Amino acid sequence: MKSIIIASTSTLHEGSYLAYLLPTLQQHFKDCKSILFIPFARPGGITHDEYTEKVTQAFATINITVKGIHTCEDAAAAIKNAEGIFTGGGNTFLLVTQLYQHNIMQILSETVKNGTPYLGTSAGSNICGLSMQTTNDMPIIYPPSFQTLGLIPFNLNPHYLDPQINSTHMGETRETRIKEFHAFNSIPVLGLREGSWLEVKGNKITLKGALSARLFLKDQNPEELETETDLSHLN
Repeated sequence: MKSIIIASTSTLHEGSYLAYLLPTLQQHFKDCKSILFIPFARPGGITHDEYTEKVTQAFATINITVKGIHTCEDAAAAIKNAEGIFTGGGNTFLLVTQLYQHNIMQILSETVKNGTPYLGTSAGSNICGLSMQTTNDMPIIYPPSFQTLGLIPFNLNPHYLDPQINSTHMGETRETRIKEFHAFNSIPVLGLREGSWLEVKGNKITLKGALSARLFLKDQNPEELETETDLSHLN
C-alpha cells in the first residue's frame, strides 16, 4: 500500500528545515530506523554531501539516520532495500535528468507503489505527478523525458502563489502558466501552497496542512479545496 507525503516546501518562512513537518514525518516513518535521501535536485551552492548532512540533522531529531544515494555503488539496489525514501527540493529538470541517467526512475516508482514510505518536498514532490511539466523551475538541463513517477493521477505546482491584487508585476501568474499547460494537456493540476501537503495512503489522497489548495481542470474555472479534501477521484 502506498504511503507518501508530498509537501509543497521543506521550509516555512522563519522556520527551520522540515520543522513544520516533523510531527507528521515521525508517524510517517515510524517503522524506519534509516531513510535513503536523494539529493540530485540541488544544482549548485551546496554539494550532495552538504545537502545530505542538512537532512541528517533534521531527521536526527526524530531518531532516524540518513544515507545519501550518491554514496551508494548500486543506486537501484539502495532504493529496493531502503526502509524509507526522501527526495529533496532544488531544480526539477536536474532531478529528473539524473534519475533517468542513473536508470532509477522506474524502480523508484515501483518501490514506492509497493509500499516503501516516501517523502517529497518541492522538486521531490513535482516528480510524484504524471509529468514534471508544471514545475516552476528553469530548464537548466534537458531531461530524456518529462514523464515522472506517476504516484498520483495528476500534476502538481508546489510553492503555488496567488496573484497579488496591488502588485505592479506585469509577468504571468502561476494561474496563467497552468492555463497555458492546459492549452495542450488535459492532466489536472493542483496548486499546492507552502505549508500544505498531500497524504497518500493506498489509493486515498488527502490534502493536509492549514491552507487550501487550488485545483485546475482543463476548460474549467479553478476550484479552492479546503484542507482534508479527498482528491482520490482525480484521474
